[in-house]
Amino acid sequence: MARVLRYKIEEDFDGKKVEAFLRKHLSMSARVIKDLKFFENGLLLNGKRVRTVDILRAGDIFQITFPDDMGEMFEPLPFPLEILFEDEDFLIVNKPAGLANHPSHNHQGDTLANAVAYHLNQNGKNSVFRSVGRLDKGTSGIVICALNRFAASAVSGKIYKEYEAVCDGVLTGEGVIDAPIYRPDPIITVRTVDERGERAVTEWRAIKNVNGRTHLRIHLQTGRTHQIRVHFAHIGMPLTGDTMYGKPCADISHQALICKYCRFTHPVTKSLVEIEAPIPDDWNKILSE
Repeated sequence: MARVLRYKIEEDFDGKKVEAFLRKHLSMSARVIKDLKFFENGLLLNGKRVRTVDILRAGDIFQITFPDDMGEMFEPLPFPLEILFEDEDFLIVNKPAGLANHPSHNHQGDTLANAVAYHLNQNGKNSVFRSVGRLDKGTSGIVICALNRFAASAVSGKIYKEYEAVCDGVLTGEGVIDAPIYRPDPIITVRTVDERGERAVTEWRAIKNVNGRTHLRIHLQTGRTHQIRVHFAHIGMPLTGDTMYGKPCADISHQALICKYCRFTHPVTKSLVEIEAPIPDDWNKILSE
């Protein structure tokens, strides 16, 4: 379904070019603007087609129409999604641990992308699956799905996130892990700390210590694959239950890691969107006194 936005031009943009409104007010990328220019009725001013170099006047009615999604639509999977936020531009869900984000050679038809396709179909919508950031299969928490190209491009790199984790070992206070992450084998997903890698910076704060473990609040300055898992394994305190970088735990079947909190400015409404996910039930045993 096409996404249509309508704006009454305010005094701030009187005498400014259409392109200035698209870029400054809507944070629209050059690529999206280019597509709109060549899409019939993509940009209308007072009901008539308009160029990006044309001038806006206060009181004008400016309409933007994004074309229907063209791309791979995944097979719908009936799966109970925990929806944290939904409107015409975003679907934000609490992904459970054990559910892969995207189809791969190991997962066909049983992923978050398939579950989102089912939910949208049930509500008369369709969209290419665009997760703004992704979580490992064993990591739970917030996944933001943009329902159109404009929404995806407008918030890319502008979302603040915090994670919570439990690691094996006792940490107190707060700190920063600044260590480059490298992929030794392009065929294998495992990463390691190595000077040949890309810079990776993880900020952490201890919430509490329980039975030789530490419950942590984490913010990433960079977004490398497996960054949190690799960094805490590097300092000798791998995440509880992380079989790739640590050891199995009888009380939890996956790494104890959740994308707990996010916030961003909605590109259409300009309101602040704040989302927080609950701590998973399977953390109860590893956090109990």
